[in-house]
Amino acid sequence: MKQALADALQQRGYETLTPVQEAVANPDLVERDLLVSAQTGSGKTVAFGLALAPTLLREDETFGDAGAPLALIIAPTRELALQVKRELAWLYAGAGAFLASCVGGMDMRDERRALARGSHIVVATPGRLRDHIMRGSIDLSEIRGVVLDEADEMLDLGFSEDLEYILGECPEDRRTLMFSATVPRGIASLAQKYQKDAERVTTVAESKQHSDIEYRMMSVAPHDAENAIINVLRYYEAPNAIVFANTRAMVARLTTRLSNRGFPVVSLSGELTQSERTNALQAMRDGRARICVATDVAARGIDLPGLDLVIHAELPSNHETLLHRSGRTGRAGRKGVSALIVPPKARSKAQRILRFAKLTAEMCNAPSAEEVKERDEARMLADPAWQEAVTESEQSPVQKLTEQFSIEQIAAAYLRLYHQRHSPPEELSAADAGKAQKPRAAFGPSVWFSITGGHAAGAEPRRYLPMICKAGDLTKDDIGAIRVQQNETYVELKQEAVAGFLANLDGKTELEPGAVLSQLDKAPEISHSPRPKFQDKRGDRPDRGPRPDRGDRKDRGDRGPRKERSEWKDKGPRDDTRKPSHAKPERPAPSSAPIDWNDAPEPRQKKPKSTGPKKGSAAPYKKKADAPYKKREKQADGSGPDIVAEPYKKRAGKPGAKPYAGKSTAGKPSGGKPKGPPPPAGKSSSKKNKARASNTSQRFNPNAGGDAKPRRPKRP
Repeated sequence: MKQALADALQQRGYETLTPVQEAVANPDLVERDLLVSAQTGSGKTVAFGLALAPTLLREDETFGDAGAPLALIIAPTRELALQVKRELAWLYAGAGAFLASCVGGMDMRDERRALARGSHIVVATPGRLRDHIMRGSIDLSEIRGVVLDEADEMLDLGFSEDLEYILGECPEDRRTLMFSATVPRGIASLAQKYQKDAERVTTVAESKQHSDIEYRMMSVAPHDAENAIINVLRYYEAPNAIVFANTRAMVARLTTRLSNRGFPVVSLSGELTQSERTNALQAMRDGRARICVATDVAARGIDLPGLDLVIHAELPSNHETLLHRSGRTGRAGRKGVSALIVPPKARSKAQRILRFAKLTAEMCNAPSAEEVKERDEARMLADPAWQEAVTESEQSPVQKLTEQFSIEQIAAAYLRLYHQRHSPPEELSAADAGKAQKPRAAFGPSVWFSITGGHAAGAEPRRYLPMICKAGDLTKDDIGAIRVQQNETYVELKQEAVAGFLANLDGKTELEPGAVLSQLDKAPEISHSPRPKFQDKRGDRPDRGPRPDRGDRKDRGDRGPRKERSEWKDKGPRDDTRKPSHAKPERPAPSSAPIDWNDAPEPRQKKPKSTGPKKGSAAPYKKKADAPYKKREKQADGSGPDIVAEPYKKRAGKPGAKPYAGKSTAGKPSGGKPKGPPPPAGKSSSKKNKARASNTSQRFNPNAGGDAKPRRPKRP
């Protein structure tokens, strides 16, 4: 190990390396490609930092001048890429390394300037790195090592094409390291394609997943899921906690709910900008926020200090997501709790996910309000402030308090102030309140009654229950069993309610038309035979008379043999003289003798096309000459027009108005337009006036086609 890296680990407080860090730092694997699988929280970032050091530094202890990058670190999400950059920054600080990042959501101009200044290690996300490569803003000719962190997640997010493009642009003599929590088939095929003689590294800790995490499956009522989250947060009071939801809408809802209850909370989802997501994580690291509500965007690689609690507000879609979510706690030897909020409908799904993940969870209910209060009292009494001596600066205020108030008043005031600093817990209903029912108490002494009408009359218990309650002024608790038989119905009443029931009936025996009530001396013998089927009740229908006797059906043997398919269309048995209707006529087989082309008939000559008018076509149209106008005069018998038309006379203008002077046509031919050169042969001399969008006078003008002229604009 390089001395600069050993000093950095010692300053960071590393006493021993984790199993995966020791495995990749083996001197025998210095120049080998690696395919490493280790559980989340095992220190993989420091592991590939140690594995890359001999490849990047070689025989030197420090880096030289920064130029083209020597290593690429590719991560699936922006948060993970920025976290890797921070981890490698302190690890390679003593070696004088310059690091740059190429992350989506950041200003690309700043990234290009950083790459132009030079860097030794570039940490990037696949999409933004490919964009830089295609723009030519990054030089990959000096790359010595490439690391794919959380490679399985990058394939799940659809970055396989980007990864293949990036690896194809890197030098072939590079060293490729792949780190992943699991090694699915896609990772194995990618490693086989882009790695050379890769060494498979699997740590012993991978055999048992998350041994430092305590899983709890908490059952809650369907309407108490959000209240249970509040109680879980209050019960554990973890320094940092993360609540996972499946959708952005649920993240916004929980963030608002927790913020209104006074929890210091931030949110993390894909709808936020990169600066907002970075500020949220920084608030968790600085202690300004204690709870982070996030989607699965924060389920990979995010390491927050003191994160002791993970709450699954909504169950993940698969067991791998559960492992990555829970892996945010219990990192680097710390203990953690992963709580699954499970309504009754999601219980089977939670058990299936845990079984696929090979995890065992403790079944329990969500913490109640009383349990949260007891835990608060225990934490209050365990506070080390009770064992500390009173300082000189505190002596005077303490003396004033003890002289002015009694011990009970001081203790009560301290409790009130303590509870004001914490959000009160929520009252939860039983988790199985919607499913479990209280066992019914014994009915006691009873009296049986019978009512005429049963299944044959369409009787049902839901029909008789309100009828009896209304007739006898009873409640449903006074009525026991209702047993419907074929022709009558038996009803059980409490013995103390019989007197009032009969008094309200006042001697009536008919509850409603056709339902006659009678009291029985003893419990009836109830038949539990199944209800008769429909066909057993069928008889002769009075409207149609008795059913006709159809007689016995003939057996298949009495009908003769079944006809063949070929006989269906022939309507009879097949014989040699009759061919089936679907049979095609027989054609002579083609002769195999050679063809003599000299004996071939002359080809048929086509008739020449006629140039005259076609047969049946109309004669060309000839315009008739206009007949001379004959003035009709009045006849001798008085018929005919009374008024004779006079020639048109121009109406005189207004007095004082100037006569209209037309445009001068001097030097112009008739028509007012100068004559131009003659049009070429075969083309018309008139220009079609095409409508333009800029000319509003021609829009949707039906007369704009052909030789139509545009309208003359009105004079102002």
